[in-house]
Amino acid sequence: MTPFRIPFFIPWVFPRRIWKMDSKTSVFLTFDDGPQPEITDWILQFLEREQICATFFCVGNNVQNNQSIFERVKNAGHVVGNHTMHHDRGSDTQLSTYNDSIKQADKLIGSNLFRPPYGRLPIWKAYHISSSYKVVMWSWLSYDYDSTVPIDVILNSAQNIKGGDILVFHDNPKSFERLKILLPEVVKIIQSKKLSFELLSK
Repeated sequence: MTPFRIPFFIPWVFPRRIWKMDSKTSVFLTFDDGPQPEITDWILQFLEREQICATFFCVGNNVQNNQSIFERVKNAGHVVGNHTMHHDRGSDTQLSTYNDSIKQADKLIGSNLFRPPYGRLPIWKAYHISSSYKVVMWSWLSYDYDSTVPIDVILNSAQNIKGGDILVFHDNPKSFERLKILLPEVVKIIQSKKLSFELLSK
């Protein structure tokens, strides 16, 4: 079975990471991998139309190449976080290289929120990084990037979203077509539960 929600024991195993927030009335919408010209544009327009705030975990290279879109994200009142400079996989990258990638991205992004790409971050690296950043994970994963997971299965799992959940979508080319279907439908489900959308605190 596809684990949309993290197993209950995971936060105990990895206590230095933020898996969900202390709220019964709000959820926390996040997007990884941007900014991207067409994709982030679409997301921003959708969020503005729905009057929703979100947190964008940005890749430094994409910020460097799309500075105007990055500024639009911030000017719209959304929060930004660090997703490394090169979308590095924490389990495969030396600590010094990984740290350099985070620091490079930090010069462009300027946030104390950090999310490891792919969710891969060994415990000993998390221990080091969490001294400088809030390491933010998630409690519900959209699988917008995985075409093997049917849309209706994802939407059925979204019925279990509850207050305090941190939700992950992606603003990257691989996810875009599914994102355009999933995001509006998931938002409808959340709104039907009378839950609001909040920003992750810096």
